[in-house]
Amino acid sequence: MAQLSVVTGGGGFVGRHLVNALLERGDEVRVLDVVEPVGLGGEFRKTDITDPAAVRAAIEGADVVFHNASLVHTKQNKADFVWKVNYDGTRHVLEACQDLGVGKLVYVSSGSVVYDGDDIEDGDESLPYARKNLAPYAHSKVEAEKLVLAKNGEGGVATTALRPHVVFGPHDTRFLPAVIAHAKSGRLRFQVGRRAWLSDYTYVSNLIDALLLADERLALDSPVAGSAYFITNGEPMPFWAFVRQVLARLDLPPIRGWVPHRLVYAIAAVKEGIDTLRGGTISPEDGLTRFAIRYMCSHHYFSIDKARRELGYDPQVSIAEGIERTCAHLREVGAL
Repeated sequence: MAQLSVVTGGGGFVGRHLVNALLERGDEVRVLDVVEPVGLGGEFRKTDITDPAAVRAAIEGADVVFHNASLVHTKQNKADFVWKVNYDGTRHVLEACQDLGVGKLVYVSSGSVVYDGDDIEDGDESLPYARKNLAPYAHSKVEAEKLVLAKNGEGGVATTALRPHVVFGPHDTRFLPAVIAHAKSGRLRFQVGRRAWLSDYTYVSNLIDALLLADERLALDSPVAGSAYFITNGEPMPFWAFVRQVLARLDLPPIRGWVPHRLVYAIAAVKEGIDTLRGGTISPEDGLTRFAIRYMCSHHYFSIDKARRELGYDPQVSIAEGIERTCAHLREVGAL
């Protein structure tokens, strides 16, 4: 009998790729999201993870839950709503798994859970959780991951957390679409800062491979249970070098110079302040937040040795190939 795999946030960027991979593996798949996705297989259940009763009904009968749903919001406002989705939603999923006897919970976390605004170079899972509240997204993900891992084994549920970093690929609705919009409008003529700060990236199919591996190896008596893993391509490179490759591949205007990052950080602070005074907005971000500027202007790359050793993870698609596939898809769907 096929395994029933439930994917929260199954209609989004990562969720869509995961659902397709699970179907290809032969699983029965239940897709949970607030909006029904177009052209995606599996059984759809409209589910708001902030509603515990709806979550419980939606995951009943599952063998494994991949908890992927979250709200990415890096401005310093709307914190209550972000926490309601990212922390309370995770708690609802976890408690439902415990009550219903779901054996496995695989949580999609973030590399930002250890980011305090300072450089991270080849960081591993021994790094402490971030102590500074740089953005409600990152802070809520910290506490949600802590909860998931601390509750490993309770109610018979084995838990694990994967920490991808800057995920990109076809169907991305956030990272590269924002880069392209800036480039087409002429707002991407200058990079922020002149140093070559290194960052990690994760091509989406590599993350999906890691999620499937985590599911296969997760059991109450396995090293995976109660553990977190950084998942990246293992190819750190400067953020602006990555952006330049994308712009060149899509024949978009190149970056011509640079502006001081402290100046841009100050502009971002003013912009966030105005947004907050107006009540705050939950919308696709344009990269001009204090958190985003910090990210661009610091080293943050991680070791994937633990994932290689305990999950058998080995990224199959390089950054160069990932950029090629992503740009080809953007052209194919007319996103330019």
